[in-house]
Amino acid sequence: MSYGGLFDITRKEQLIEDLEQEMNQDGFWEDHQNAEKKIEEVNSLKQTVMVLKTVKEELENLDTLLNEANDDDMLTMMEEDVIRLDKEVEKLEVLLLLNGPYDKNNCLLEIHSGAGGTEACDWANMLYRMYTRFCEKKKYKIEVLDIQPGDEVGIKSVYLLINGRNSYGYLKNEKGIHRLVRLSPFDANNKRHTSFASVDVIPEFDNTVDIEINEKDLKIDVYRSSGAGGQHVNTTDSAVRITHLPTKIVVTCQNQRSQIQNKEKAMAMLKNKLKLLEIEKKNNQLDAIRGEQKNIEFGSQIRSYVMHPYSMVKDHRTLCETSNVNKVLDGDLDMFIEASLKRG
Repeated sequence: MSYGGLFDITRKEQLIEDLEQEMNQDGFWEDHQNAEKKIEEVNSLKQTVMVLKTVKEELENLDTLLNEANDDDMLTMMEEDVIRLDKEVEKLEVLLLLNGPYDKNNCLLEIHSGAGGTEACDWANMLYRMYTRFCEKKKYKIEVLDIQPGDEVGIKSVYLLINGRNSYGYLKNEKGIHRLVRLSPFDANNKRHTSFASVDVIPEFDNTVDIEINEKDLKIDVYRSSGAGGQHVNTTDSAVRITHLPTKIVVTCQNQRSQIQNKEKAMAMLKNKLKLLEIEKKNNQLDAIRGEQKNIEFGSQIRSYVMHPYSMVKDHRTLCETSNVNKVLDGDLDMFIEASLKRG
């Protein structure tokens, strides 16, 4: 059995040693937020190393037994161990692929319905449920920053803050247009309809984001909270929408108790978006931010969810697909996320 550089444990142990030396230096706790992140990183690395050592030892023992096996019965007995360890190695490979500069961060996830009225709003709501279920399975905490209900059903848009290690790394490739094909429950003639919704995902940077914003570049609107964001959303004119005029970026927040708090949260979201925009510009990858979002319409989708005339979810970038649409819509996104991470 050969797994390339998967078990390069020495480098990880050296990184742990370097971080622990940094933690022992005077003044380490002066930046409390940074200190907590370093400690979390060390603990995560230690856990990864422990799992790597355990799996590596089991694989080496199994490799020895396979070489010494002299009858079919012994090989059959070891078959289950081979399957189990292969699955463990696959999980480790995915975990180690989360090595981007912001993969470990929390993330902001937005869903916007496309053209199509009721159908599109219902589809956006289905995606909202799908990502909520996914996050529940990962034990991530979800904070609804803003939600705009559809005129009849579903939602026009929703802004979510997802708290949990690697949440950005797992969800970053969900960004793009998602397409649904089904027999419409809102069509009296039971005709097939195609709906679109867009998903955007950005990492949450820390509070020290070095972005200066000119107040003259902002258009700030205050409106009545919809009441759909949870029990703490009030119904006064406390919700805030901020438009950054030079970039046309729009952020909204309504889940805080006051207009001031909502404005602060919205400004933090705007800074995150502008920071990511700056990073992508420096890397000459501006198209990766807005270029792929184009129009929310046919031909630009990253993934299709077909419920009629057949059942299939297909990712058009990796060609990964499954016939179990309901399972995917219930938050089982691992196969698509893993395929995207391996694709790079």
